[in-house]
Amino acid sequence: MADYLGLSDDYFVNATLSTEMDLPTNRESVLHFFEQFRKHFPTMKNFYAREPAEFVLEEEKEERRYRWISTEARRVVSGSVNPDTYDEGMDLHRLVLEMAPYALSASGLDCESLSLSIGFDFNFRGNHNQLLADALGVHPVFDKIIETPGIQLLGNEPILQFSFDGDCKTQFRLTTETRTNPFHVTTGEYPEEQLSIYLTGRRFGSLEPGDDLVTVLNELSTACQQILDNYIVEEILLPLQATIAIS
Repeated sequence: MADYLGLSDDYFVNATLSTEMDLPTNRESVLHFFEQFRKHFPTMKNFYAREPAEFVLEEEKEERRYRWISTEARRVVSGSVNPDTYDEGMDLHRLVLEMAPYALSASGLDCESLSLSIGFDFNFRGNHNQLLADALGVHPVFDKIIETPGIQLLGNEPILQFSFDGDCKTQFRLTTETRTNPFHVTTGEYPEEQLSIYLTGRRFGSLEPGDDLVTVLNELSTACQQILDNYIVEEILLPLQATIAIS
């Protein structure tokens, strides 16, 4: 499955290149880098500086679908929110990593880490922690606690971190983020907030000779899609969607 639009209220695909050395911040290098994306994506026209060494180029955020890129002292981050297809979202990140070695002198040797994050946000007015328990259950050792009369869950954010290789240079992290706090539970007043599910694949260290940033990103993408399609969609996203629908 390559298209994830419709599985949640919003979803995004982000990529982050972290470097060991500072990236150039002079006017010529920064503007040349961002101008390349305006040529490919003319709607990316909002350019501004957040900090002396942080710059952003983005599309209008008022639209449900938009792209953005930011450069920091030692990071290049790009994001695609609600792309029509997953591949469309990845197109931006591949272009960023194609341009970074030439425009920003970011090399595979200088790579501290390269990561790909795919996130799913669900709008829900209620106790997010209880919603996760209702939709996904809890570890059997906690069943009796959950069944205690009058219990109100104040925290329930499962995290799973794992690797498929012996040296653990490539790692994956599945994270849940709830936005219900004790005040909401005490007052019974729940704002409509987003409960989030994140999958991040991260490759640590300098690249192997012969590898390039785009190749490593594609490997992360393939692995993340397999995890999503073989587990997360059926076991997490669809049950959450169904539980919210009947709540």
